[in-house]
Amino acid sequence: MNTLTIVHDFLRRHVRPGAFCIDATAGRGRDTALLCRLAGEQGRVLAFDIQDDAIRQTRALLESEGLRAEVIQDSHANMAQYASPGTVDCIVFNFGRLPGGDPKIFTTAASSLPAIDAGLDLLRPGGIMALALYYGKENGYDEKNAILSHLKSINDRIFTVLACDWLNRRNDPPLPIFIWKEPV
Repeated sequence: MNTLTIVHDFLRRHVRPGAFCIDATAGRGRDTALLCRLAGEQGRVLAFDIQDDAIRQTRALLESEGLRAEVIQDSHANMAQYASPGTVDCIVFNFGRLPGGDPKIFTTAASSLPAIDAGLDLLRPGGIMALALYYGKENGYDEKNAILSHLKSINDRIFTVLACDWLNRRNDPPLPIFIWKEPV
């Protein structure tokens, strides 16, 4: 059991065929591919990343699996330019760095906090958000601390936020975080 398996299980339980999903940090494309399979032919998936390598890997994975998504080289902080408020069923984030990529390139609170807020506006009532928060090593703890602090300020009448922690795991294990937007 790890953060990835928990997040993917959460997505499988909530994303239905025809869903509009956003992978805000495409990375290697694994979450994008899962969202494509879950949303199906009638669904729509957008995937964002700023790194050329991530865009290439995501497109290659989707092509190899016969899946379709709009893969966009842009910051997750700009996702509101590609979708209307209240229309998205699911948004997925992986904060940190691209596994196997340049360790000097990683997400920061400067773009991640606006991206989370944009995502909250994009979610439809009943929509969900899943965050995997990788921290430590080169990117340190600043983003982790900023995100956890920010999530505490989200309106609890509109959103439910659950942040999980691994109490007996060593070496800064990534944290799974889940957000539900209350149905109207």
